[in-house]
Amino acid sequence: AADKINLIPQDFFAELCEQIIQHLNRKIPGVNTAELCQRIQTSGIEINVGDLAKIANIISFLFSTAARNNLSMEELVATLGNAVSVLPKHAVQVIRHVWNEQGTSISVSEDARNMATVGQFVDIKWKLGVAMSSDTCRSLKYPYVTVTLKVADPSGQITDKSFEMTIPQFKNFFKQFKEMAAVLETI
Repeated sequence: AADKINLIPQDFFAELCEQIIQHLNRKIPGVNTAELCQRIQTSGIEINVGDLAKIANIISFLFSTAARNNLSMEELVATLGNAVSVLPKHAVQVIRHVWNEQGTSISVSEDARNMATVGQFVDIKWKLGVAMSSDTCRSLKYPYVTVTLKVADPSGQITDKSFEMTIPQFKNFFKQFKEMAAVLETI
């Protein structure tokens, strides 16, 4: 991972670290590595989303472990030990700075840790479509609904999950959402 971190410019790495701290503080649902990766690639750096997600997981683990153990900035850098010699100098500087500025604000209550293992719903999008024909059937005229859920997994990575439903399935889905809304209003 250190060689991939070396590819990331300091400003993008700082942004990644800050987003991770915000996620750990429950201020944002997750780190949008796909969007950040696209911006890094646009600046001319060759890195893929998978590598950036691995780096985000490593930094997230580092910060959450440091928060759980109430480490100071000096203790964090000392704990990194051998990794400091492997990590690029700019990455160590960013980690030190971000941890010094915002690290102590990370709350690691037991409830937050338990909730984080589930993931978090971020957004939902849907669209109505009609399948007009296929290779095997000339005239389908079959309506369907495509739903895309944006979900932040426990590590904070935001991913899209898509699925299609028939109109009766969508009506049932909608009915269940109305029931959930009614229950939530009573709380």
